[in-house]
Amino acid sequence: MKLLICSDIHGDLDSAKRVFEAYEREGAEKILILGDLLYHGPRNDLPPTYAPKEVIALLNANREKILCVRGNCDTEVDQMVLDFPILADYIYLSLDGLSVFATHGHHHNTATPPALRKGEILLHGHTHVLKCEEFGNGNFYLNPGSVALPKEGNPRSYMVYENGCFTVKDLDGHVIFDKKF
Repeated sequence: MKLLICSDIHGDLDSAKRVFEAYEREGAEKILILGDLLYHGPRNDLPPTYAPKEVIALLNANREKILCVRGNCDTEVDQMVLDFPILADYIYLSLDGLSVFATHGHHHNTATPPALRKGEILLHGHTHVLKCEEFGNGNFYLNPGSVALPKEGNPRSYMVYENGCFTVKDLDGHVIFDKKF
């Protein structure tokens, strides 16, 4: 399965549109959104093209393509306007024999990890910072960064999973790094 993975749209219309352009360009089967879809949160600046109602319409028009977990800025009110489930705290994926625990990252992260078996992958957003590092008991932590509000000098980015490889790209599709398992 080819999966496009992104996080932290925060109601930014340009970023949401660019995610779907990347989805088409990459030929992905599904988009996994790691939370924080509509609201920018009190600690973040207002995204440049903040238009949550238009982001809602774009996401709902593409609901059959989306898998999603709840971010710290996502609420029951957001679920009332979105036509796909967003309130799960995590999703466990089996991808070509890899076990992936996907979450937003505000509850489960490398400081407070879920109960992972040796070799399992922790995938989360939340920090808006790209990461690919080993931790724990032979586990890996991956973070696609943020499509709208990157931090620590990172570009706006997303991740693609295909055939045991996670590839992080900027919104123009240029490879930043990849990790083959």
